[in-house]
Amino acid sequence: MNDLPKIVFDVPLMLVAALVLPVLVWALRRTGARQRARRLHVFAAPETLRRLVRIDDDGVGPRTLRLILVVALAGVALSGPRWGLARGPGSVRGIDMAIALDASLSMMAPDEKPSRMERMKQEVRRLRAMSHADRVALLAFAGRSYILTPLTSDDGAIELFLDNLDPSVVGQAGSSIANTIRQGTDLLLASDGSADRALVIMSDGEVFEPAADVDAAAREAGAQGISIVTVGFGTERGSTIPVREGSVLREKKDENGKVVITRYHPEILKQAAEAANGTFIAADASDKASRIRAALRSLRTARRTVDAREDHVARFMWLLAPALVLLLFDTWLLTRGAKSFARKRESNSRRLQPLSTSAPARVTLMLFCVVASAISCARPPDPARLFAEGDVRGAIRSYRGMISAGDTSALTRYNLGTALLGADSLAEAVELLEAVRRGTDGELRMRARYNAGLAQLKLGRIAENPNSAAALAAARSAYRALLSDRAQDDDAKWNYELALRKTPPNGGGGGGANNAPPEPQPQSQSALDQRQAEALLNSAAREERDVQGRKQRSGKTPPVGKDW
Repeated sequence: MNDLPKIVFDVPLMLVAALVLPVLVWALRRTGARQRARRLHVFAAPETLRRLVRIDDDGVGPRTLRLILVVALAGVALSGPRWGLARGPGSVRGIDMAIALDASLSMMAPDEKPSRMERMKQEVRRLRAMSHADRVALLAFAGRSYILTPLTSDDGAIELFLDNLDPSVVGQAGSSIANTIRQGTDLLLASDGSADRALVIMSDGEVFEPAADVDAAAREAGAQGISIVTVGFGTERGSTIPVREGSVLREKKDENGKVVITRYHPEILKQAAEAANGTFIAADASDKASRIRAALRSLRTARRTVDAREDHVARFMWLLAPALVLLLFDTWLLTRGAKSFARKRESNSRRLQPLSTSAPARVTLMLFCVVASAISCARPPDPARLFAEGDVRGAIRSYRGMISAGDTSALTRYNLGTALLGADSLAEAVELLEAVRRGTDGELRMRARYNAGLAQLKLGRIAENPNSAAALAAARSAYRALLSDRAQDDDAKWNYELALRKTPPNGGGGGGANNAPPEPQPQSQSALDQRQAEALLNSAAREERDVQGRKQRSGKTPPVGKDW
């Protein structure tokens, strides 16, 4: 019995209709049959009526039973039965949100049970449960800030990093909120999309950096459109910090051998929120996750497709389809019976057959075919077929005509941008494809990003282009974002490798044109051999090391001695 699916109904009240309608149909059929019989008996005897008039049933025959079954099935279908579980894509609206989590040693203090760290994780899980439509990135910070996950809707990845978050994740001890504000701001600004961006900072506020640095970082984030919400944890009376040394749990001590008391400092968190015109949520506030959602409710959302779970799958078609089939079957039986009765009556009366209508029917069919052919011939040429046949200019004219006629869908604009790319109208193609990428989701967005990157790559490889460096940088950014979602796209890897070459080809240099090796070309469809794959990985690794090195050199370390 436990294996039976749970059935729920969207409109349970409609189940009453499934009971009432069959009784009503039976009563109406029964009453109608009796009234008809009384009216006909005035004109002729029953034996004569059976030869002249077709009588289906008297209200309790097969046709009545069929109609009763039809309305019963339809009534149950209208109640919206659901059972079974399913997971599928759903269209939702959400924002982009980075959550910066304090992973310093002070967050292990047990003044909030079981600890500040665990309470913080609980609030993150509750916040995520309220915001499935949002893309979320996780950052962990102590003396330095680290990105745990990029912006993602993958609850599994978020939960994995959340479970393993502890002070050992961040190698540099201390607490620095300014660094995490800057890194969170850079991460959010690097994301594409039309949604507003928010940075949520969860910490006990015990930091070892000048308040002016935090204030400056928060003001800069607010000026760039980042909404900041700071959330406090801990108590002002403070607590000791338990640390494990081998198998022994001891209290944290400072460099002088004194037991460390860590306290909640709301002033730095409040200052950061006020500098960015954001929201501060105190440590003693209840239901912090709901308060965060309320603070971000006014932000502009963007529509995106996520893997949404349906608790119960609609199954009304399983009942509605048999009802429709049964109704069509009843109609067919009724029509066939009427024709059979008419033929029998005409045979008995020996009347002449009417003129055949087969010839007019054939003429009508021929006229229909001629009109349909004329309409088909009058249609404009298919731009996709023109593009496939190599008539790129014709495809562009056709797509422009469709847009002028009112078809401004993202698909039509994407096709026009792709056709412009094929005609080497690169600047216009970039503008159109970027607009499509920003306004769509899913496969169309990926394709628009790929082709926009290809157009930028072609612009960057033009020797006389003064903006080639900027175009190559835009191409690298596009393909890097694409490969973060589709790491196995060989064509994107190849074009990314070309974009990583810092200077565009110029055709000049040490040897003559006949001795120069052929310049590799961007590809839209290509496989990657082992040598190319290794070159790609090496170039990407070098670039990533350079970026991380610059970030580390610009980072600040807390004063020696305070490592919690």
